[in-house]
Amino acid sequence: MERAVPILPADDLGIAKAFYRKLGFRTTFEATADGKTGIMGVERGSIALTIDAPMSGHGRDACVSLIVDDADAYYREWSGVVHIERPPKDEDWNARTFGLRDPSGNTIFVIGPGR
Repeated sequence: MERAVPILPADDLGIAKAFYRKLGFRTTFEATADGKTGIMGVERGSIALTIDAPMSGHGRDACVSLIVDDADAYYREWSGVVHIERPPKDEDWNARTFGLRDPSGNTIFVIGPGR
């Protein structure tokens, strides 16, 4: 299998690790000398992300879209553990979406099938 895995910048690897753990991700690899800077991989099912702190030389305020089977189910689960600004909404392009930001300002845009 081949897949593309987004790399998201972080300000503090430890804070990012705690945030993604709340969302149900598990750590697949981690390299850090101080718990704050370094790189780590997280995974939840078939969703994989790489978190790089401080990720110098690349853009900041990244956005990643997660394609899921049921956006409402993720919203129900995640809204109990992190702040989400708005509930899922139906899009004109036959999708149901919501978004949230991680502690470093990256957007996680969740896309499920439309109703």
